[in-house]
Amino acid sequence: MNAKKSPQDMSLRSWLALFILALSTFTIVTTELAPVGLLTPIAEGFHSSKSAVGMTVSLYAWVGALSALVASVFLGNVAKKRLLLTLTVVLFLSNVLAATVNTYVLLLAARVLGALAHGAFWAMIGATAVAIVPARYIGAATSIVFGGVSAASVFGVPVSNYIGIHFGWRQAFWLMAALSVIAFSGISVLVPQITSKSAIGLEALKSVLKSSALWKIYSATLLAVTAHFAAFTYIEPWLHTQHSLATSAIPVVLFVYGIAGLAGNFLTGMVIDTYLKVTVSVSVLLICAVLVFLGLSGAALSDTAVFTAMVLWGVAVSGIFVGFQTWVLRLAEDRTFPASAVYVSFFNTAIGIGASAGAWMVSTFSVPMLYIVAGSAIGLSVLLVAIIPTRATPAQNALEKFYESN
Repeated sequence: MNAKKSPQDMSLRSWLALFILALSTFTIVTTELAPVGLLTPIAEGFHSSKSAVGMTVSLYAWVGALSALVASVFLGNVAKKRLLLTLTVVLFLSNVLAATVNTYVLLLAARVLGALAHGAFWAMIGATAVAIVPARYIGAATSIVFGGVSAASVFGVPVSNYIGIHFGWRQAFWLMAALSVIAFSGISVLVPQITSKSAIGLEALKSVLKSSALWKIYSATLLAVTAHFAAFTYIEPWLHTQHSLATSAIPVVLFVYGIAGLAGNFLTGMVIDTYLKVTVSVSVLLICAVLVFLGLSGAALSDTAVFTAMVLWGVAVSGIFVGFQTWVLRLAEDRTFPASAVYVSFFNTAIGIGASAGAWMVSTFSVPMLYIVAGSAIGLSVLLVAIIPTRATPAQNALEKFYESN
């Protein structure tokens, strides 16, 4: 059966397909960010520094960024469902390897394997969601599928942290391997064969790179996501600095952060079609305020203040993740696959830069200083957000076509 848009209401199978894709994105992004919640136990297990373990996030992100671009050029003609299933198998193998290695070098190798699947998977997921649903459900489909990304970014880390503390860090990777199996089964049964009308190949990629509107989104994404992950990669060490917060309460804080992120994703889905720019702008400024506050407060915050700050951060970050991806799909029109691939490359590059910059800041200065700098940087991204058009205008489309033909 071929997936196609129609004016009719969506079937139950179509909704379930979107939710299994959301589970898939949750699994693959949780795999990417798992070391964030496991910095301390992994570092102790391999007798290495936390900054070295943090680099496993950076390496994964950089390889993922490259694989997304490669996928958009060379894998565009591969059947989407078959490719999704293949990439899910690769992710499964990566997590099994990560759960069983006994050296830091082999852990890096396992991460590279997963990153190869990550970039290609994330690059196609937006175009896949758009192809499954009728036109009037595109906003809802995007919110659901990329809600898995938001949920992983704000909920997958506390799950990994909890498992790492109570059962060992290897068990966290075994859980992600199990989720990969569930995702594979769900995609096999529920996701239809995809007929995507997105432009593909090198020329389509060049067309995307000539879009000034998309470049503004990519630049804002690079700055905001770099700043966020520079701080977020070291959230667990920062929580350890809080004198009033018991170590046993750290997983609880991270779970609350995750629940707030899920709530933020729901709220974002409700308003983003109408208030896209406002949603992203408010989210950016809110994270800016939270990070600067945390950096300036030192180790003297009360438990209530810590929980409140984490809730605000979790709610706001969903507005950024879902907002920028929705913006790209809205402006890309018939170039969803290559536009998403470039977005994924920028997003993953930002994660890598953020984790590396965070490692340098922590080793050279301190976690509080990192939070002050990261908060200030993410605040600056609102200047870019302000000048991005919310929709592609006929004049912009005509201008881009002129550039493409010259």
